[in-house]
Amino acid sequence: MEIRHLRYFAVLAEELNFTRAAERLHMSQPPLSMQIAQLERELGVKLFVRGNRRVALTEAGQAFLSDVRTVLARVKDATARVRAVDAGQAGRVEVGLSGSHFLGPVPHLIAHYTRTHPQVSILLNEMNPASQIDALRERRIDVSISRTAVDDQDLCSIPIWPDPLVAALPARHRLASRRRLALAELAEEPFVMLRLDTSAFAGRLYELCLRAGVRPRVVQTVAEIPAQLALVGAGLGVALVPVSTVAHFAGSVAACRLPAAVSGGGVHAVTRRNARQRVVEAFVQAAARWQAQPAAPDPAAMGPAPAAPAPEPACRPR
Repeated sequence: MEIRHLRYFAVLAEELNFTRAAERLHMSQPPLSMQIAQLERELGVKLFVRGNRRVALTEAGQAFLSDVRTVLARVKDATARVRAVDAGQAGRVEVGLSGSHFLGPVPHLIAHYTRTHPQVSILLNEMNPASQIDALRERRIDVSISRTAVDDQDLCSIPIWPDPLVAALPARHRLASRRRLALAELAEEPFVMLRLDTSAFAGRLYELCLRAGVRPRVVQTVAEIPAQLALVGAGLGVALVPVSTVAHFAGSVAACRLPAAVSGGGVHAVTRRNARQRVVEAFVQAAARWQAQPAAPDPAAMGPAPAAPAPEPACRPR
């Protein structure tokens, strides 16, 4: 028994006329009669009573029709579902990210993607960046949203939006009203820094300071950027942070632009090179096209955010 036999039967059961049923099925009447007869022989029952001018369902045919409609509906749903999966429009994406990303565009991206892709489940896993990379390699997550690009034999990165660094100062700091600062101007300031064991991003911030001739006088180290900003807002020191994270602390933290050589930075989607999940590729490409820009706490001081980068092709095995 084939699916086409069930379709032929369902159409004939609706039309109760071989000529009209054959027209609907885009076939001639004799092959349709042969296919129905073959189905009846396979089932060992008569499905139709054939008269000179009319066709009627037998009692067995009426019972069979109910089940056939259920089967055909499930086949239709399964066909739509498998096509959606193949197009990246259905499935599940496990995303790893740190808490600071909830202060930027990520919540809006996830909300928008969930609305426009109702068959895709986006599951967020909050963890520190180093744990995300381990989870990627161990296939516990599909994507890491990271401030550091990773490019090796197993993993690759696609930039998804810019997120330049700014100097975060207590709102009442003597330099808080400045539109722009050179990093060297913070040389004597106490710093609230990320712990170096939390991520490569933390190491990059420390190296930026050293390159600018500033050896940070570290008064506190924390694991997450929101903790940095909370301490800065309380007046414990200054910090270098992505601009997307500062808006939520606008009442207590001032943000000053840094020179381009220092401030350049962005957010990346890190994935496995050998992954072949269309739903993951589609999500990453949608994130790269996302137009929400990191919000600055003081637009006049910060100036316009850089334009979002164009989507790049998914990374491939080396």
